[in-house]
Amino acid sequence: MLKLDRPRAALSALAVGATVFMIQAVALAAPRPETGIGLPFDASKDGHHIDWLIKITGVFTAILFVITVGWILYACLKHNRDHKAEYDHGDSKHHIKVALTLSAVIFFVVDGNLWVDSTLDVTERFWNFAHADQAPGRLRVEVNGHQWAWDMRYEGTDGKFGTPDDVVILNDMPVPVDSPVILQLGSVDVIHSFSLPNMRVKADAVPGHINKLWFHPVKLGDYDIACTQHCGQNHYKMKAMLRVLPRAEFDAWLAHASKLAEKAYDPDDTSAHWAWEWKESR
Repeated sequence: MLKLDRPRAALSALAVGATVFMIQAVALAAPRPETGIGLPFDASKDGHHIDWLIKITGVFTAILFVITVGWILYACLKHNRDHKAEYDHGDSKHHIKVALTLSAVIFFVVDGNLWVDSTLDVTERFWNFAHADQAPGRLRVEVNGHQWAWDMRYEGTDGKFGTPDDVVILNDMPVPVDSPVILQLGSVDVIHSFSLPNMRVKADAVPGHINKLWFHPVKLGDYDIACTQHCGQNHYKMKAMLRVLPRAEFDAWLAHASKLAEKAYDPDDTSAHWAWEWKESR
């Protein structure tokens, strides 16, 4: 048996270790779609407003946490020995003024700032369906949730839902990039929640009610669609895929799929005719 001397064995071990380290370094240096602490990759036009709200809330919470802990530590260190207890119900004018002042500062500086900014963002962007509907190239999709899948319905070339050229697909949602996508949501059984983490939007699909949301994808790629409302024993399987495509590729797909749908249309297949009249935004 061939035996290596100690220097050569040490060099061999060092070479193997260096190789393993380089492989791991290359793997860690590879581009990753997810960034931030616990935040999915933002692929939408307006998602950064949600991220800002989450991050600034974390900043304010951290500041208040540090102040509170510092105050407790100060009290523990200052009054840890030879301190006579002083009982106070906190109902003196001085204490009331201090409490009201601190509460007002926290409410108007922290809560007020967050409330104003979040209200403006929601009103001007995420709830502004009229803006999305009037945008050129906007896409409308009806989504029907059921245990345990998502049905997507696209209006065909006639621009109407519930006609033979509607495109209906399961657990797959192709959309064009750089165009608003307006969704109306329904459910046939229980409450589901249609969630697009990478678009920073979600809304419940409620039986007997049509809900809605819209988003504006700006980056090509495939993104998860999830149900975030427990809807039964196979809730974990209720997954779908959002595919953001170049506009020309999407238009070609939709035109081809619409023609195939019209040829395959069966008027007797009533289970496939679940479309509803599009609810116009007000």
